Amino acid sequence: GLPSSRYTDHHHLLLIPANCDNPTDTMVFKRFVEVGRVVLINYGPESGKLATIIDIVDQNKCLIDGPAEITGVSRQVIPYTRIALTDLTVKIQANARQKTLKKAWEEADTLNKWESSSWAKKLSAKKKRANLSDFDRFKVMVARKQKSEIIAKKMAELGA
Repeated sequence: GLPSSRYTDHHHLLLIPANCDNPTDTMVFKRFVEVGRVVLINYGPESGKLATIIDIVDQNKCLIDGPAEITGVSRQVIPYTRIALTDLTVKIQANARQKTLKKAWEEADTLNKWESSSWAKKLSAKKKRANLSDFDRFKVMVARKQKSEIIAKKMAELGA
């Protein structure tokens, strides 16, 4: 018969997506805090700049370095809450010197890879929007109205 508890005996089963080959990889992190991981600083004076993790201090902080000549971020200890991990990594040893780090960045073509990512494109679009003047915003509005008018006409044609 049925178990006396109000749960059925399979209440502890994991919900596994149908397209999943290996049930253990339902929640897998792709970006790790590791030496050589390129990060985006999202808080503080260096906000919006890229840097590289060069050493891990403890569970709350890591040591980052720009390289300063490329990204303008000097070597410093920063809490993890102020950085966002990107998909990019560079091959370096822990506590790499600035020269080594710069070379690794140039070899991996890190800056160009970042610039071509959708994340970076969104950030630059956001920055552009923030710098618009009132007249620029007006022009955007007019352009948007024209665009939607054209679309509406086309849709009406297709519908008719």
